Amino acid sequence: MEIPAIEQRKYMEISAIWAVGLCFLLAGHGFEADASHHGSRNLQYNTTEQPYRTAYHFQPPKNWMNDPNGPMYYNGVYHLFYQYNPYAAVWGNMTWGHSISYDLVNWVHLEYALNPTDPFDINGCFSGSATILPGGEPVILYTGLDSQNRQVQNLVVPKNISDSLLREWIKSPHNPLMTPTNGIDGNNFRDPTTAWQGPDKVWRVLVGSLINGHGEALLYRSRDFVNWEKSQIPLHSSDKTGMWECPDFYPVSISSRNGVDTSVQNADTKHVLKASFKENDHYIIGKYVPETDDYFIETDFLDVGSDLRYDYGNFYASKTFFDAAKKRRILWAWILESDTSSADIEKGWSGLQSIPRSVLLDQTGHRLIQWPIKEIEELRENQVTLLNKELKGGTVIEVHGTITASQADVEVLFDFPHLNEAEVLDPSWVDPQLLCSQKNASVKGGIGPFGLLVLASKDLTEQTAIFFRIFATHNEKYIVLMCSDQSRSSLRQDVDKTSYGAFVDVDPLHEKISLRSLIDHSIVESFGGEGRSCITARVYPELARNKEAHLYVFNDGTRSVKISRLDAWSMGKAEIVPNNRRRKSLFN
Repeated sequence: MEIPAIEQRKYMEISAIWAVGLCFLLAGHGFEADASHHGSRNLQYNTTEQPYRTAYHFQPPKNWMNDPNGPMYYNGVYHLFYQYNPYAAVWGNMTWGHSISYDLVNWVHLEYALNPTDPFDINGCFSGSATILPGGEPVILYTGLDSQNRQVQNLVVPKNISDSLLREWIKSPHNPLMTPTNGIDGNNFRDPTTAWQGPDKVWRVLVGSLINGHGEALLYRSRDFVNWEKSQIPLHSSDKTGMWECPDFYPVSISSRNGVDTSVQNADTKHVLKASFKENDHYIIGKYVPETDDYFIETDFLDVGSDLRYDYGNFYASKTFFDAAKKRRILWAWILESDTSSADIEKGWSGLQSIPRSVLLDQTGHRLIQWPIKEIEELRENQVTLLNKELKGGTVIEVHGTITASQADVEVLFDFPHLNEAEVLDPSWVDPQLLCSQKNASVKGGIGPFGLLVLASKDLTEQTAIFFRIFATHNEKYIVLMCSDQSRSSLRQDVDKTSYGAFVDVDPLHEKISLRSLIDHSIVESFGGEGRSCITARVYPELARNKEAHLYVFNDGTRSVKISRLDAWSMGKAEIVPNNRRRKSLFN
C-alpha cells in the first residue's frame, strides 16, 4: 500500500513552507541562513560523497559532536545544545553548539551558545543541563574546566529572555558556583543535572562524581540558584561502578501516559536515576522523599538479575527534558562512531544524536518504555505492507516495493503457532550480549533467529541482523532474547562490529513480539517489545549503500513463525538549515 500522491505533495509543501518560513524568521533576527532548500540539504548530506551521513538524525554540518546538553522547550521553540569541536572531527576545544526546532525533526543551526573564554571554563565548556525557573526563565548549569584544570560548575542566563531563539547567554559573575573541595576529585566532578525545587522552595541539583573509587550523585542545595551548599550525604552511590557521568534524575508517572515536570513529587510518581558508565546508560527506579532527600531504590546498578539500561547498544551520555507543550519527557543521547578516527577526519565529521524518544514507566512499574517521538512519522512515505505471512524455517523474504532500504522505518509484529520446540535456556546464560555473540544470526535454533536483515547487499554478503530467539525455562516459562548482530555489517575490517543483546520482558504465550527499526545509512535504532528493550548500532557497509541497500525479513529457526503485520516506509530527509555567519577562531 502506498501513500496517496496527494499526501506526498502535501508533505513536500509543508516541508518547503517550513524551510522558507524559518529562513525569513532567522533573517528577521539578524541571521544569514541558506535560503536554498536544496543548498541546505547538500551541505548537510551528500549521498555520493558521504554514504554514512544520515538523512533524518540530528548532526551538525561538520566536525565533532558528543553529549546532548540542556535540551528544553521555551516560548514555542525546542532547543538542543551539544558538546562540539568547531575546528575538527576529533574531540577537543569543547564548545556548546546550539540548534533550534519547532518539531524536533527539522533544525536550524545557530551560533555557539557557550565558548571557553573565562578563567572558570578556559579549558572547555563541558556538559550541563537547563532548568526552567518558576517565572518561566531558562537558566543553564554547566561544567567548566578552569585555568587550574579543575572541573567546576557554572551558571549562565539568557541575555534577552524575550528572544525565543535564546541566541546569547551571559555567564554569571558569581562563577564558579560549585568547586571540588573537601575531598572531591577535581578530575571527576561534572555534568550537573536539571535542578528541581522541593516543597521547601529550596533548589536541588546533582553532580556526577567518583569518591574513593565509588560512583556518586553529589547533592547540592540552594535558595537563590547562585549560592549552593553540598549535602553531607549523596543522593545515591555505588561501590560497583566507576565515575558517574551525565547523571539524570526525574519523576515518571505511575498511572498516567503523560510525562511530568522535574519538580513534581507526589504519591503518583516514581523517580529515575540515570548514570553513564562502562560505555552504557544505566538507570534505576525508586521512591524519592523530598522532605528528607532520601531515595529508596527497588534494585541497584549492576545488581544480579537486574541490568536496566536505556539502550543495550551504542548509546551514551543521554539527557532528558520535560516537554511542557505536549506533556511528555523526551530523551536524547550521543551515538558515537564505530569507525576509525582517521576515517572521521577524512569524512569531516563524527557523532550523531539519537532520534528523540518519549519515556514512560511501563505497566509493571519496574522499567521504562521508550518510543520514537510521533513527529518522526511525518517523514514516512511509500508504504509497503505484508499481512499474515508464514515464515518457515530457512526463509528469507525481501521487502519489495518503492521503499529506500538505506533510509527507512520498519515495524513488524511476529506471532508463534508453536512454542514447544523452543531451545532450553541454560541457567548460566545470564549475559544477553555474550549470548548474542555466541548465537549470532547464522546459528540455527528452535524458535529463532527471526527478524530483519537491514542495510543488506543483494547477495547478503553484508547484512545487519536484528532478531529474536525464544528460549524455554525449566519452570515452563519463556525468555525472549533480542540481538543486533553487526558481525557481517561491512566488508571493512577496520570498524567495530560488536554485537549487542538484551532480554525483552514479553511473554510469547500471551502476546506477540514487536520490532521497530529506524534505518538511516550508518545507524540502526531498534525497539523490541513496544520499546521495552532498545538497541542502537552504527554500521558502515561497503556494498549495501544508498540504492544498493536491501531489506529482508527472515527466519532461520526450525519452527515457523508468522508475520502478523509488517509495515515499511521510506523516510524523507529532515530539513537542516545552516547558519552561515562567519566566526573568528577562539582557540590558538
